[in-house]
Amino acid sequence: MTLSLSQRGARIEQAEIRAMSIECEKVGGINLAQGVCDTQVPFLIRANAHQGIEKGINSYTRFDGLAELREAIAQKMRQYNGITADPETEIVVSAGSTGAFYCACLALLDPGDEVILFEPYYGYHVNTLLAVESVPAYVTLQPPDWSFAAADLERAATTRTKALVINTPSNPSGKVFSRPELEAIAEFAVHHDLFVFTDEIYEHFLYDGRSHISPGSIEGMKDRTISISGFSKTFSITGWRIGYAVSAARWARRIGYMNDLIYVCAPSPLQYGVAAGLSRMDRSFYQELSVEYVEKRDRICETLTRVGLLPCVPQGAYYVLADVSSLPGKTSKERAMFLLEQTGVASVPGEAFFHNGGGKDLVRFCFAKTDQELQESCRRLEQLSLKTHFRVASELNQ
Repeated sequence: MTLSLSQRGARIEQAEIRAMSIECEKVGGINLAQGVCDTQVPFLIRANAHQGIEKGINSYTRFDGLAELREAIAQKMRQYNGITADPETEIVVSAGSTGAFYCACLALLDPGDEVILFEPYYGYHVNTLLAVESVPAYVTLQPPDWSFAAADLERAATTRTKALVINTPSNPSGKVFSRPELEAIAEFAVHHDLFVFTDEIYEHFLYDGRSHISPGSIEGMKDRTISISGFSKTFSITGWRIGYAVSAARWARRIGYMNDLIYVCAPSPLQYGVAAGLSRMDRSFYQELSVEYVEKRDRICETLTRVGLLPCVPQGAYYVLADVSSLPGKTSKERAMFLLEQTGVASVPGEAFFHNGGGKDLVRFCFAKTDQELQESCRRLEQLSLKTHFRVASELNQ
Protein backbone atom coordinates (compact mmCIF):
# COMPACT_ATOMS: atom_id res chain seq x y z
CA MET A 1 0.00 0.00 0.00
CA THR A 2 1.23 3.51 -0.86
CA LEU A 3 0.37 6.24 1.62
CA SER A 4 -1.21 9.29 0.05
CA LEU A 5 -3.27 12.37 0.77
CA SER A 6 -7.02 12.15 0.72
CA GLN A 7 -8.65 13.50 -2.44
CA ARG A 8 -10.05 16.29 -0.28
CA GLY A 9 -6.63 17.18 1.13
CA ALA A 10 -5.01 17.13 -2.29
CA ARG A 11 -7.48 19.72 -3.62
CA ILE A 12 -6.66 22.33 -0.96
CA GLU A 13 -3.68 24.60 -1.59
CA GLN A 14 -2.15 27.25 0.66
CA ALA A 15 -4.00 30.53 0.27
CA GLU A 16 -2.11 33.07 -1.85
CA ILE A 17 -2.74 35.57 0.95
CA ARG A 18 -0.65 33.45 3.33
CA ALA A 19 1.98 32.77 0.66
CA MET A 20 2.54 36.48 0.01
CA SER A 21 2.69 37.17 3.73
CA ILE A 22 5.56 34.66 3.94
CA GLU A 23 7.32 36.30 1.00
CA CYS A 24 6.90 39.66 2.73
CA GLU A 25 8.53 38.33 5.91
CA LYS A 26 11.52 37.10 3.90
CA VAL A 27 12.36 40.61 2.71
CA GLY A 28 11.23 42.43 5.86
CA GLY A 29 8.58 44.28 3.89
CA ILE A 30 5.27 45.91 4.78
CA ASN A 31 2.42 43.44 4.59
CA LEU A 32 -0.55 44.92 2.73
CA ALA A 33 -1.44 41.38 1.63
CA GLN A 34 -3.15 39.83 4.64
CA GLY A 35 -6.24 41.39 6.21
CA VAL A 36 -4.67 41.68 9.67
CA CYS A 37 -5.84 44.79 11.50
CA ASP A 38 -2.87 46.62 12.93
CA THR A 39 -5.08 49.20 14.61
CA GLN A 40 -5.60 49.25 18.40
CA VAL A 41 -8.05 46.89 20.13
CA PRO A 42 -10.67 48.98 21.97
CA PHE A 43 -9.80 49.26 25.68
CA LEU A 44 -13.27 48.11 26.73
CA ILE A 45 -12.83 44.82 24.84
CA ARG A 46 -9.34 44.21 26.25
CA ALA A 47 -10.35 45.07 29.81
CA ASN A 48 -13.37 42.78 29.77
CA ALA A 49 -11.42 39.85 28.33
CA HIS A 50 -8.92 40.23 31.20
CA GLN A 51 -11.83 40.46 33.62
CA GLY A 52 -13.25 37.24 32.18
CA ILE A 53 -9.99 35.41 32.92
CA GLU A 54 -9.88 36.79 36.47
CA LYS A 55 -13.54 35.85 37.05
CA GLY A 56 -12.73 32.24 36.16
CA ILE A 57 -14.47 32.09 32.77
CA ASN A 58 -11.82 29.71 31.46
CA SER A 59 -13.64 26.41 30.96
CA TYR A 60 -15.72 25.14 28.05
CA THR A 61 -18.79 27.18 27.25
CA ARG A 62 -22.01 25.71 25.93
CA PHE A 63 -21.43 24.38 22.39
CA ASP A 64 -23.13 27.44 20.88
CA GLY A 65 -21.37 30.04 23.04
CA LEU A 66 -21.72 32.03 26.24
CA ALA A 67 -25.26 33.15 27.00
CA GLU A 68 -24.05 36.74 27.49
CA LEU A 69 -22.55 36.83 24.01
CA ARG A 70 -25.52 35.19 22.30
CA GLU A 71 -27.82 37.72 23.95
CA ALA A 72 -25.58 40.62 22.90
CA ILE A 73 -25.51 39.29 19.33
CA ALA A 74 -29.31 38.98 19.31
CA GLN A 75 -29.63 42.60 20.39
CA LYS A 76 -27.13 43.75 17.77
CA MET A 77 -28.86 41.71 15.02
CA ARG A 78 -32.21 43.28 15.88
CA GLN A 79 -30.96 46.85 16.12
CA TYR A 80 -28.40 46.93 13.31
CA ASN A 81 -29.20 44.09 10.92
CA GLY A 82 -32.98 44.12 11.10
CA ILE A 83 -33.12 40.41 11.97
CA THR A 84 -34.87 38.98 15.04
CA ALA A 85 -33.06 35.92 16.44
CA ASP A 86 -33.69 33.85 19.56
CA PRO A 87 -30.38 33.71 21.50
CA GLU A 88 -31.32 30.30 22.90
CA THR A 89 -32.00 28.52 19.61
CA GLU A 90 -30.91 30.58 16.60
CA ILE A 91 -27.36 31.80 17.31
CA VAL A 92 -24.14 29.76 17.26
CA VAL A 93 -20.84 31.32 18.35
CA SER A 94 -17.90 29.72 16.55
CA ALA A 95 -14.17 30.04 15.91
CA GLY A 96 -14.38 33.15 13.78
CA SER A 97 -16.66 33.77 10.82
CA THR A 98 -14.63 31.24 8.82
CA GLY A 99 -15.40 28.61 11.48
CA ALA A 100 -19.09 29.53 11.39
CA PHE A 101 -19.11 29.19 7.59
CA TYR A 102 -17.35 25.81 7.72
CA CYS A 103 -19.79 24.44 10.29
CA ALA A 104 -22.77 25.72 8.29
CA CYS A 105 -21.45 24.07 5.13
CA LEU A 106 -20.89 20.79 6.95
CA ALA A 107 -24.40 20.88 8.36
CA LEU A 108 -26.30 21.90 5.22
CA LEU A 109 -24.38 20.79 2.12
CA ASP A 110 -23.82 17.33 0.66
CA PRO A 111 -20.97 16.21 -1.62
CA GLY A 112 -21.79 17.27 -5.17
CA ASP A 113 -24.09 20.15 -4.18
CA GLU A 114 -23.36 23.23 -6.27
CA VAL A 115 -22.91 26.62 -4.60
CA ILE A 116 -22.84 29.92 -6.48
CA LEU A 117 -20.23 32.54 -5.56
CA PHE A 118 -19.75 36.04 -6.92
CA GLU A 119 -16.24 36.67 -8.22
CA PRO A 120 -13.89 38.21 -7.38
CA TYR A 121 -14.40 35.93 -4.39
CA TYR A 122 -12.69 35.32 -1.07
CA GLY A 123 -10.50 32.24 -1.49
CA TYR A 124 -11.42 30.73 1.88
CA HIS A 125 -15.03 30.50 0.74
CA VAL A 126 -14.01 28.41 -2.27
CA ASN A 127 -11.64 26.19 -0.29
CA THR A 128 -14.24 25.61 2.40
CA LEU A 129 -16.71 24.44 -0.24
CA LEU A 130 -14.04 22.15 -1.70
CA ALA A 131 -13.28 20.80 1.78
CA VAL A 132 -16.90 19.67 2.21
CA GLU A 133 -16.87 18.33 -1.38
CA SER A 134 -19.35 20.84 -2.75
CA VAL A 135 -18.91 22.29 -6.24
CA PRO A 136 -18.34 26.04 -6.65
CA ALA A 137 -20.07 27.85 -9.52
CA TYR A 138 -19.36 31.46 -10.42
CA VAL A 139 -21.07 34.70 -11.37
CA THR A 140 -18.47 37.25 -12.45
CA LEU A 141 -19.12 40.80 -11.28
CA GLN A 142 -18.33 43.58 -13.74
CA PRO A 143 -16.05 46.50 -12.74
CA PRO A 144 -15.86 49.29 -11.88
CA ASP A 145 -18.99 48.98 -9.68
CA TRP A 146 -18.92 45.16 -9.69
CA SER A 147 -22.44 44.79 -11.06
CA PHE A 148 -24.34 41.71 -12.24
CA ALA A 149 -27.59 40.92 -14.05
CA ALA A 150 -30.34 38.53 -12.99
CA ALA A 151 -29.59 36.54 -16.17
CA ASP A 152 -26.06 35.93 -14.86
CA LEU A 153 -27.52 34.13 -11.85
CA GLU A 154 -29.83 32.02 -14.00
CA ARG A 155 -26.96 30.92 -16.23
CA ALA A 156 -25.06 29.69 -13.16
CA ALA A 157 -27.98 27.65 -11.78
CA THR A 158 -28.46 23.93 -12.41
CA THR A 159 -30.61 21.20 -10.91
CA ARG A 160 -27.78 20.56 -8.42
CA THR A 161 -27.56 24.15 -7.14
CA LYS A 162 -28.31 24.21 -3.43
CA ALA A 163 -26.89 27.49 -2.12
CA LEU A 164 -25.41 30.88 -2.85
CA VAL A 165 -22.76 32.91 -0.99
CA ILE A 166 -23.02 36.69 -0.56
CA ASN A 167 -20.09 38.63 0.88
CA THR A 168 -21.15 42.21 1.61
CA PRO A 169 -19.20 44.43 1.98
CA SER A 170 -16.98 42.26 -0.17
CA ASN A 171 -13.43 41.04 0.09
CA PRO A 172 -11.57 41.75 -2.20
CA SER A 173 -13.60 44.19 -4.31
CA GLY A 174 -15.14 46.32 -1.56
CA LYS A 175 -18.57 46.00 -3.20
CA VAL A 176 -21.58 46.78 -1.02
CA PHE A 177 -24.67 45.02 -2.37
CA SER A 178 -27.62 47.39 -2.75
CA ARG A 179 -31.21 46.66 -1.77
CA PRO A 180 -32.36 46.17 -5.41
CA GLU A 181 -29.50 43.72 -5.96
CA LEU A 182 -30.33 41.80 -2.78
CA GLU A 183 -34.01 41.71 -3.72
CA ALA A 184 -33.07 40.23 -7.11
CA ILE A 185 -30.92 37.62 -5.35
CA ALA A 186 -33.78 36.88 -2.93
CA GLU A 187 -36.19 36.31 -5.80
CA PHE A 188 -33.67 33.97 -7.41
CA ALA A 189 -33.06 32.07 -4.15
CA VAL A 190 -36.77 31.62 -3.47
CA HIS A 191 -37.45 30.52 -7.06
CA HIS A 192 -34.71 27.86 -6.92
CA ASP A 193 -35.25 27.03 -3.22
CA LEU A 194 -31.67 27.80 -2.17
CA PHE A 195 -29.82 28.38 1.05
CA VAL A 196 -28.04 31.74 1.22
CA PHE A 197 -24.81 31.90 3.21
CA THR A 198 -23.67 35.42 4.00
CA ASP A 199 -20.32 36.80 5.07
CA GLU A 200 -20.93 40.17 6.72
CA ILE A 201 -17.66 40.50 8.61
CA TYR A 202 -17.05 44.00 7.16
CA GLU A 203 -20.55 45.27 7.92
CA HIS A 204 -19.30 48.37 9.75
CA PHE A 205 -16.77 49.43 7.10
CA LEU A 206 -18.93 51.57 4.82
CA TYR A 207 -18.03 54.61 2.72
CA ASP A 208 -19.62 57.50 0.86
CA GLY A 209 -22.92 57.34 2.75
CA ARG A 210 -23.66 53.68 2.03
CA SER A 211 -25.64 51.48 4.41
CA HIS A 212 -25.23 47.81 5.20
CA ILE A 213 -28.25 45.66 4.35
CA SER A 214 -28.25 42.12 5.68
CA PRO A 215 -29.56 39.66 3.07
CA GLY A 216 -31.49 37.86 5.82
CA SER A 217 -33.55 40.99 6.44
CA ILE A 218 -34.99 40.96 2.91
CA GLU A 219 -38.58 39.72 2.71
CA GLY A 220 -38.78 35.95 2.25
CA MET A 221 -35.13 35.36 3.17
CA LYS A 222 -35.05 34.82 6.95
CA ASP A 223 -35.70 31.06 6.98
CA ARG A 224 -33.26 30.25 4.17
CA THR A 225 -30.41 32.61 5.14
CA ILE A 226 -27.43 31.72 7.32
CA SER A 227 -26.21 35.15 8.45
CA ILE A 228 -22.52 34.95 9.31
CA SER A 229 -20.29 37.60 10.85
CA GLY A 230 -17.82 38.15 13.64
CA PHE A 231 -15.67 40.66 15.51
CA SER A 232 -12.18 40.16 14.09
CA LYS A 233 -12.26 43.22 11.86
CA THR A 234 -14.52 45.61 13.80
CA PHE A 235 -12.58 45.25 17.06
CA SER A 236 -9.15 44.44 15.50
CA ILE A 237 -9.05 41.00 17.16
CA THR A 238 -8.33 38.72 14.20
CA GLY A 239 -6.42 36.29 16.43
CA TRP A 240 -9.21 35.88 18.99
CA ARG A 241 -11.40 33.86 16.58
CA ILE A 242 -14.87 34.93 17.72
CA GLY A 243 -17.58 34.71 15.05
CA TYR A 244 -21.15 33.51 14.76
CA ALA A 245 -23.94 32.19 12.57
CA VAL A 246 -27.59 33.23 12.86
CA SER A 247 -30.30 31.10 11.28
CA ALA A 248 -33.64 29.41 11.80
CA ALA A 249 -33.54 27.05 14.81
CA ARG A 250 -33.71 23.85 12.74
CA TRP A 251 -30.51 24.86 10.91
CA ALA A 252 -28.79 26.40 13.94
CA ARG A 253 -29.13 23.19 15.95
CA ARG A 254 -27.15 21.18 13.40
CA ILE A 255 -24.64 23.98 12.80
CA GLY A 256 -24.10 23.98 16.57
CA TYR A 257 -23.52 20.23 16.63
CA MET A 258 -20.86 20.61 13.95
CA ASN A 259 -19.31 23.47 15.90
CA ASP A 260 -19.13 21.24 18.98
CA LEU A 261 -17.49 18.47 16.95
CA ILE A 262 -14.87 20.64 15.22
CA TYR A 263 -14.09 23.39 17.73
CA VAL A 264 -15.89 22.44 21.01
CA CYS A 265 -16.22 26.18 21.68
CA ALA A 266 -14.60 29.50 20.94
CA PRO A 267 -12.17 30.80 23.65
CA SER A 268 -14.25 31.43 26.77
CA PRO A 269 -12.73 34.62 28.27
CA LEU A 270 -12.49 36.18 24.82
CA GLN A 271 -16.19 35.50 24.26
CA TYR A 272 -16.81 37.28 27.56
CA GLY A 273 -14.69 40.24 26.53
CA VAL A 274 -16.53 40.62 23.23
CA ALA A 275 -19.95 40.23 24.90
CA ALA A 276 -19.31 43.01 27.40
CA GLY A 277 -17.87 45.27 24.74
CA LEU A 278 -20.63 44.58 22.20
CA SER A 279 -23.40 45.37 24.65
CA ARG A 280 -21.75 48.56 25.94
CA MET A 281 -19.94 49.99 22.90
CA ASP A 282 -21.25 53.41 21.97
CA ARG A 283 -22.72 53.83 18.48
CA SER A 284 -20.20 56.59 17.79
CA PHE A 285 -17.44 53.94 17.78
CA TYR A 286 -18.87 52.41 14.60
CA GLN A 287 -19.43 55.78 12.96
CA GLU A 288 -15.86 56.83 13.68
CA LEU A 289 -14.64 53.54 12.22
CA SER A 290 -16.00 54.44 8.78
CA VAL A 291 -14.59 57.98 9.03
CA GLU A 292 -11.15 56.64 9.97
CA TYR A 293 -11.08 54.03 7.23
CA VAL A 294 -12.37 56.23 4.43
CA GLU A 295 -9.33 58.43 5.08
CA LYS A 296 -7.08 55.36 4.81
CA ARG A 297 -8.88 54.29 1.63
CA ASP A 298 -8.49 57.69 0.01
CA ARG A 299 -4.80 57.89 0.93
CA ILE A 300 -3.87 54.59 -0.69
CA CYS A 301 -6.14 55.08 -3.71
CA GLU A 302 -4.64 58.52 -4.38
CA THR A 303 -1.13 57.04 -4.17
CA LEU A 304 -1.98 54.16 -6.49
CA THR A 305 -3.48 56.58 -9.00
CA ARG A 306 -0.35 58.76 -8.93
CA VAL A 307 1.97 55.81 -9.62
CA GLY A 308 -0.18 54.51 -12.46
CA LEU A 309 -1.75 51.52 -10.70
CA LEU A 310 -5.37 52.52 -11.21
CA PRO A 311 -7.54 51.42 -8.24
CA CYS A 312 -11.14 50.27 -8.21
CA VAL A 313 -12.22 52.52 -5.34
CA PRO A 314 -13.98 50.29 -2.76
CA GLN A 315 -17.47 51.03 -1.45
CA GLY A 316 -16.79 49.18 1.81
CA ALA A 317 -14.43 46.73 3.61
CA TYR A 318 -10.73 47.63 3.73
CA TYR A 319 -9.20 46.28 0.55
CA VAL A 320 -8.56 47.82 -2.84
CA LEU A 321 -8.00 46.06 -6.16
CA ALA A 322 -5.55 47.87 -8.43
CA ASP A 323 -4.65 47.45 -12.11
CA VAL A 324 -0.99 46.40 -12.36
CA SER A 325 -0.97 45.60 -16.08
CA SER A 326 1.74 48.23 -16.55
CA LEU A 327 4.19 46.26 -14.38
CA PRO A 328 6.55 43.59 -15.74
CA GLY A 329 5.20 40.03 -15.73
CA LYS A 330 2.64 37.84 -17.42
CA THR A 331 0.66 36.91 -14.31
CA SER A 332 -0.57 38.79 -11.27
CA LYS A 333 1.80 36.71 -9.11
CA GLU A 334 4.80 37.84 -11.15
CA ARG A 335 3.62 41.44 -10.92
CA ALA A 336 2.96 41.21 -7.17
CA MET A 337 6.45 39.78 -6.68
CA PHE A 338 7.96 42.57 -8.80
CA LEU A 339 6.14 45.11 -6.64
CA LEU A 340 7.43 43.45 -3.46
CA GLU A 341 11.00 43.34 -4.78
CA GLN A 342 10.97 46.97 -5.92
CA THR A 343 9.13 48.58 -3.01
CA GLY A 344 9.00 46.11 -0.13
CA VAL A 345 5.18 46.33 -0.15
CA ALA A 346 3.30 43.02 -0.29
CA SER A 347 -0.01 42.59 -2.12
CA VAL A 348 -2.11 39.61 -3.17
CA PRO A 349 -2.18 38.44 -6.81
CA GLY A 350 -5.60 39.04 -8.36
CA GLU A 351 -5.78 35.50 -9.73
CA ALA A 352 -6.35 34.34 -6.13
CA PHE A 353 -9.87 35.82 -6.39
CA PHE A 354 -10.94 34.47 -9.78
CA HIS A 355 -11.32 31.07 -11.42
CA ASN A 356 -10.02 30.12 -14.88
CA GLY A 357 -7.18 32.62 -14.92
CA GLY A 358 -9.11 35.82 -14.28
CA GLY A 359 -7.58 38.70 -12.35
CA LYS A 360 -4.14 38.51 -14.01
CA ASP A 361 -3.97 42.31 -14.25
CA LEU A 362 -5.00 42.94 -10.62
CA VAL A 363 -3.49 42.85 -7.14
CA ARG A 364 -5.19 43.48 -3.80
CA PHE A 365 -3.92 45.81 -1.10
CA CYS A 366 -5.18 45.88 2.51
CA PHE A 367 -5.30 49.31 4.13
CA ALA A 368 -6.23 48.24 7.68
CA LYS A 369 -2.92 49.61 8.95
CA THR A 370 -1.79 52.22 11.41
CA ASP A 371 -1.45 55.69 9.91
CA GLN A 372 2.33 55.49 10.23
CA GLU A 373 2.58 52.13 8.45
CA LEU A 374 0.16 53.15 5.71
CA GLN A 375 2.06 56.39 5.17
CA GLU A 376 5.32 54.45 4.82
CA SER A 377 3.66 52.02 2.39
CA CYS A 378 2.48 54.93 0.24
CA ARG A 379 5.95 56.50 0.36
CA ARG A 380 7.48 53.26 -0.89
CA LEU A 381 4.88 52.90 -3.64
CA GLU A 382 5.66 56.47 -4.73
CA GLN A 383 9.24 55.30 -5.34
CA LEU A 384 7.90 52.91 -7.96
CA SER A 385 7.06 55.78 -10.32
CA LEU A 386 10.50 57.31 -9.78
CA LYS A 387 12.23 54.01 -10.54
CA THR A 388 10.09 53.53 -13.62
CA HIS A 389 10.90 57.08 -14.77
CA PHE A 390 14.65 56.57 -14.34
CA ARG A 391 14.54 53.16 -16.05
CA VAL A 392 12.68 54.54 -19.06
CA ALA A 393 15.05 57.53 -19.27
CA SER A 394 18.06 55.18 -19.13
CA GLU A 395 16.66 53.00 -21.91
CA LEU A 396 16.05 56.05 -24.11
CA ASN A 397 19.63 57.24 -23.63
CA GLN A 398 21.16 53.93 -24.65
